[in-house]
Amino acid sequence: MFEDRTDAGDRLASELERRGTTADIVLGIPRGALPVARPVADALGAELDVVVARKLGAPNNPELALGAVASEGSVWLNDALVERLNVSESHLESVRADEAENAREKADRYRETPGLPDLEGKHVVVVDDGVATGATAIACLRQVREANAAHVTLAVPVGPSDSLADLEDEADDVIALRSPADFRAVGQYYRTFGQVTDEEAIEYLDHG
Repeated sequence: MFEDRTDAGDRLASELERRGTTADIVLGIPRGALPVARPVADALGAELDVVVARKLGAPNNPELALGAVASEGSVWLNDALVERLNVSESHLESVRADEAENAREKADRYRETPGLPDLEGKHVVVVDDGVATGATAIACLRQVREANAAHVTLAVPVGPSDSLADLEDEADDVIALRSPADFRAVGQYYRTFGQVTDEEAIEYLDHG
């Protein structure tokens, strides 16, 4: 159990240091990852920035991720889930367009220049406050890959083993402090897991 996101970030930073992980840059997934990513960036002596994606919600169940869209428009879909729920092309296109715009707007709020920072040839650590389906993390990791990073590590406090296994196909290293068999939701592993506002998240970027 983590006290809060900062506690999770401190513990994650310690684990990354123990493993000898190096980073030129740490990318947090807004908003909830920024309090986790700040201690990681500080411990590794790396700058902190963001990588943005938005999940694509299922019809009548927006919390269920059919996939995710990155801020530059690339899409990852859970094809098996889309097929099982018989989701229409029109729903997918509608939600993709809406969430791609939301992701772009969010990236613009967090960063003065459009697009990702220059990642070519760099060691990048992507941090989230936890993964559930992993959809958003996959979309973010693919953005980083497309930017020609030399080495990509995904670091999270907690996530289910099946999602973490899927993410191993997307990153060079996947580091999770906990992968409980009875995983239900990220928030159950935090004593305090309130919403992080954009203003609060941006403060973590400014306090480097």
